[in-house]
Amino acid sequence: MSFIGSLKGIFKTPSSPQTDKTRVGKKVKSYPPQKKIVVSAKDIVRAEVRAKEIILEAKDEAFRIKTKASEEVRKLSEEAFKTKERIGQREAEIDRKTGALEEREKLLFEKNKGLDQNLSELEKIKKQQLAKLERAAGLTREEAKKLILKAVEKKSTSEIGKLIKEAEEKAKEEAGAKAKEILVEAMYRGATDYVSEYTVSTIKLKDEDMKGRIIGREGRNIRTFEKTTGVDVDLDEEGVIRISCFDPVRREIAKVALEKLLSDGRIQPARIEEVVEKTKEDIEIIIFKAGEDLCHNLKVYNLPRTAIEMLGRFKYRFSYGQSMISHTLEETKIGIALAQEVGADVNVVRLGCLLHDIGKVITDEEGSHVQLGVDFLRKHNMPKEILDCVSQHHEDEPFSSKESVLVYIADAISGSRPGARYEDYGEYVERLEKLESLAKSFKGVKEAYAIQAGREVRVIVDPDKLKEMAMIKLSADLRDKIKKEVVVPGQVRVTVIREKRIVEVVK
Repeated sequence: MSFIGSLKGIFKTPSSPQTDKTRVGKKVKSYPPQKKIVVSAKDIVRAEVRAKEIILEAKDEAFRIKTKASEEVRKLSEEAFKTKERIGQREAEIDRKTGALEEREKLLFEKNKGLDQNLSELEKIKKQQLAKLERAAGLTREEAKKLILKAVEKKSTSEIGKLIKEAEEKAKEEAGAKAKEILVEAMYRGATDYVSEYTVSTIKLKDEDMKGRIIGREGRNIRTFEKTTGVDVDLDEEGVIRISCFDPVRREIAKVALEKLLSDGRIQPARIEEVVEKTKEDIEIIIFKAGEDLCHNLKVYNLPRTAIEMLGRFKYRFSYGQSMISHTLEETKIGIALAQEVGADVNVVRLGCLLHDIGKVITDEEGSHVQLGVDFLRKHNMPKEILDCVSQHHEDEPFSSKESVLVYIADAISGSRPGARYEDYGEYVERLEKLESLAKSFKGVKEAYAIQAGREVRVIVDPDKLKEMAMIKLSADLRDKIKKEVVVPGQVRVTVIREKRIVEVVK
């Protein structure tokens, strides 16, 4: 069937079902008449032309695909041929090198064989010559060797001894001079300014009438201030208030608090207690900043916060009159300089010097400052090398490393130089600390202060734990204990204070 005939079949008009009645008497469904579709000859020709175009396009595409595939096959064939040629060349090169190696191995084997023969001949000649020498000298080889060594040893013994002695004397002279040079250089680099510390702070008054407000009605203001801060307040000198206390932290708190009260003007017991508590918090911030500055000055970072706080307490602590901040800074610089000179571990010496006296500011536990410091550092997982430096810096234990020896030397240099310390002040502070610790050892004691240069111990008890009648026994027991354990000049007054407050707020 031709293409035109197929089109005629497609567009053939279907017969109408309206006249289709196959069964008599039955109703047959009728359909509406269909429209005739008329196809012109022009449309038929156009369709035939489009079909031929499609066929030609398909043939062109098939030809292009075939041509491209043939080109790719040709390229792959060429690459395979070139690869085969390269493989053949490499195989030929490998065969050539293998032959050369075999030839060289053969030559080496022949040479080694000739060398072995020559060595055996030489060994034979050597034995013959040695036998002739032994017969001529009347000695065996071992006997001749011993005689020669003995003669050489006898001749060189005196010369060797002389050389050793000269070397030892020269080494001692150079070592002594070098050691002095190192120590002088380290002390020069570590020198810090020294300011002597006393136990009295002064505050200048613009108006003498302020002393009356400080004393208060019947002395209640000054009593509250002294009880809360644990210091002595002296108002005898005109225009000046003197605050006396062996504890520099307590004295600083009292000085700052009193300056705030004088500036504010509201001086009364409740206000005094409030200002003192606030000042204690401010001093704690200052202490932490001092510890942080000390660590940064010595290039030590990332220490635990509690360790930095302890180091900050050095700002207000003194050892035999020597500021512990100054002592630690000076000692650490000396230790670092010594470690650099002798080739020790600088970081171990740096931390050992910085932390060696940290036990001196741990006041809530009993024991020597060395053991307290070691226990504190062990809780913070400090390395064993640092613990050894701290535990050995007073020779309580044998030295285990050169770093611990350097910490000991640096501490001794800083503490023993002229003007650094004075013994009387150290004994005075130890005596007052002993008085306070004895008072705090009794049950029910809340606070204890040694004042008036140790002539009075003021004890503040917890009213909920200690009744009034028990205060009499406490004062007598403390008196007897002080008399037994502490040597003090003159009399010591024991004052026990019990105060209970009940506060209600009206809303």
